Amino acid sequence: MRLRFLGIIPNTGKDDSPTIWLDEDTGDLLIQSYTATEEEVKACQEIGSIPGHGTGVPGHESIIRLPKVMIQYIPRPDGDQPSEAPRP
Repeated sequence: MRLRFLGIIPNTGKDDSPTIWLDEDTGDLLIQSYTATEEEVKACQEIGSIPGHGTGVPGHESIIRLPKVMIQYIPRPDGDQPSEAPRP
């Protein structure tokens, strides 16, 4: 797996570090961020996604909260790649 660091939340402390990496082999994103609260998960389940799709979160999946400031590090569908953020 070839990972490329894309960004970390600006002004992060040692113990608070939402981070995004790109798997250069698959194009997948690996995201470390805040675990959604039970209330947030419940709200997501109430909204749902597409008709007929289950609303449970399988054990191998998670709902995370990605801070708005981190969106700048997500690669764009047009292929425009964000610049690598400086490491803290």
